[in-house]
Amino acid sequence: MMKDWWNDSTDQLAVCLRSALVGLAAVIPATGRFVVARLDGTRMTDAHHAFYEFSDALLFPGYFGWNWDALSDCLRDLNWLPADGYLIVVENAPRLLSSSAEDRHTMFQILSRAVHHWASPLGRPDGKGVPFKVLLLCDCDEEAALLRQDIAYAIHSRR
Repeated sequence: MMKDWWNDSTDQLAVCLRSALVGLAAVIPATGRFVVARLDGTRMTDAHHAFYEFSDALLFPGYFGWNWDALSDCLRDLNWLPADGYLIVVENAPRLLSSSAEDRHTMFQILSRAVHHWASPLGRPDGKGVPFKVLLLCDCDEEAALLRQDIAYAIHSRR
């Protein structure tokens, strides 16, 4: 893991071994209001369950549409959950959307777009982006390597 992943990382989605020792300062800023959403890939093996877990963890509003476009919209809005930064931690990440490679790629694309959206200073009152980080936890090096390949493929093959 990087020394100051929260402030310095350009990673869109970071993959980390669950057993790695990560200093709290590396993933959470020293000051400010921040939201941490902890999700479990074993509970999100299909799109419906993934929508439910994200909605529950990030308190999506009642108008959430339970589809990919709605997930993307809510992750790039979050006005009901104002913060100086957002951290999404997905445990057992290799099991995330394991029932569909297409859905998994869509999820990684949506998360990547959310990271870029929040990082942009455009339209922000103070002219600064807001950190929005996604940390994907794996059990072993092989899982981490495959997940990194899957993420790279999904992000570079945008629709």
